[in-house]
Amino acid sequence: MHARAATATTTALLGTAALLLPATDVRAVEDGTPPAIIAHRGASAYAPENTLTAVDKAARLGAVWVENDVQRTRDGKLVVLHDDSLRRTTDVEQVFPGRAPWKVKDFTAAEIARLDAGSWFGAAYAGARVPTLKQYVHRVDLHHQKLLLELKNPELYPGIEQETLKLLSNEGWLDRKHRSRLVVQSFSAASLRTVHDLKPGVKTGFLGAPSVADLHAYAAFADQINPSHAAVSRAYVSAIHAFTGPHGKPLEVSAWTVNTADAARLVAGHGVDGIITNKPDVVRDALRG
Repeated sequence: MHARAATATTTALLGTAALLLPATDVRAVEDGTPPAIIAHRGASAYAPENTLTAVDKAARLGAVWVENDVQRTRDGKLVVLHDDSLRRTTDVEQVFPGRAPWKVKDFTAAEIARLDAGSWFGAAYAGARVPTLKQYVHRVDLHHQKLLLELKNPELYPGIEQETLKLLSNEGWLDRKHRSRLVVQSFSAASLRTVHDLKPGVKTGFLGAPSVADLHAYAAFADQINPSHAAVSRAYVSAIHAFTGPHGKPLEVSAWTVNTADAARLVAGHGVDGIITNKPDVVRDALRG
């Protein structure tokens, strides 16, 4: 996730939120259930983001949920990486110096498997690799964790929704046992509609902060509205909770990316259902305090 991709915030609309809510009971802001703690790209403050090491670190810190980003290689393999370029988090410039701008879609899975995805973070992580989605879901399953999977830049990868769902199905992640442990999210409403149409049983989350007036449209295909923490307020969370999603339950809210105790306590007080963080231990301790 990245703030530049978020949709417009709802600050100007919240004063009229009460006039726009559907005629259903609004869920209480604080019902006694603490927000889920979701490790953003794994425990990415402590290990290289989106690597298996970051998943392991999140598990050691007690994070039940992990978030990741999925993109596609030139030869059609799904890999876990945030940027559409390999430049920031691997040594691709050294290994393939003549291949600028080093876009994920221009490299094969075998080429990406050669890259060091850990040294940029610290010498202790030298040799970490960019995982395939198959490797990643296996590691999440090993730790009995839950997965918030982001389809990253789906406009660059036509058909990635169907391909991702096929892989998840092949690896057992769409069975009844796993379905409650999976949410597919994206900044692209069209991509989420496609996921919902292909597999209506899969929970989905829209990344951004739609206006309250537009929430009814998102509720047709999204189970969650996941905004930047800067766009979260008690009124906005209550407005979201007032809508029923495609699976007959109130829409949920997970705020990103929350890395301080004060911010964690603030958004928790607004009644969010999940907190996405690079530092799951900081959020955990803040919510216990």
